[in-house]
Amino acid sequence: MAIDHLSEVFDLIEVRGQISGAFAVRGHWVTQSVIASPLKLSVMVRGRCRLSTDGLDAPIEMEAGDVAVLTGRSWLRAEGGAGDGPPVEFEPEAGKYALRVGGADFAVDDVILGGHVELDPAGAALLTQALPAVALIRASDSAAPALRACVDRLVEEVTGERMGAAFAVRQHAQLFLLEVFRAYLGQAELPPGWLRALTDDRLRPALALMHGDPGRPWGLEELARAAAMSRTSFTVRFRSVAGVPPLTYLNSWRMLLARRALRDDDVRIGALAAQLGYTSESAFSTAFKREVGEAPLRYRHRIRQAS
Repeated sequence: MAIDHLSEVFDLIEVRGQISGAFAVRGHWVTQSVIASPLKLSVMVRGRCRLSTDGLDAPIEMEAGDVAVLTGRSWLRAEGGAGDGPPVEFEPEAGKYALRVGGADFAVDDVILGGHVELDPAGAALLTQALPAVALIRASDSAAPALRACVDRLVEEVTGERMGAAFAVRQHAQLFLLEVFRAYLGQAELPPGWLRALTDDRLRPALALMHGDPGRPWGLEELARAAAMSRTSFTVRFRSVAGVPPLTYLNSWRMLLARRALRDDDVRIGALAAQLGYTSESAFSTAFKREVGEAPLRYRHRIRQAS
């Protein structure tokens, strides 16, 4: 059930996994780049490296099969290989899926696969709040086989130069991103936030009610009863896990649904307000502006112009 909610949230915030490309390099090497996306993915496909980014006290040692998810970072540096003398420095080339540095071979030399996650502003805020600065998924984790299968297929498409490769990479990138989140959710103690709430077994029945019928005027007593807890225990647990009180979470969920409707549909503001449980169009508009920073109609106009 939790993964259904995760899929629902990902659809709402338009999560799109993108693969920047892969590089193969031999000998002692180093590369550094600026991170322009809220979420950056780095996969050590073959070999090993030391990965550094802002906010880390010391580099992370990455081995074959490890995946690093960098959230809200501004730069990335990776150094690997061995040999005498200074390392070979290079930068991945934008728009080039498969970079062979100095004639390196993807089959035998060090290989790193890079990607990022495209998000709308709501998604960027949600995921940066829910994830640590650097999340590391080791090849030894229980979810590694499924993740490795996605990585192998991506590398095959990136380096194979086959017809339809760009389309295939986009599709496999979505599955890769899902497997990354599944692996991370299964092995980490998440910070308080919506992502942790979705994985909490005791809160799941209450979340199912709010997600299933967001327009209903849910009360704490009814939600607590669904979770088989007292009102006080439910409120305390919900806040400690989700980081916000239950009804604040419900309001934020309604606002995500409102963003999608304003972006994709031509529903009237009054009708949307009623669907989401607001007693009037003005009450909805006030809540939307408080959460998003602008009135619903202005938001719809801006988002549609941008797209």
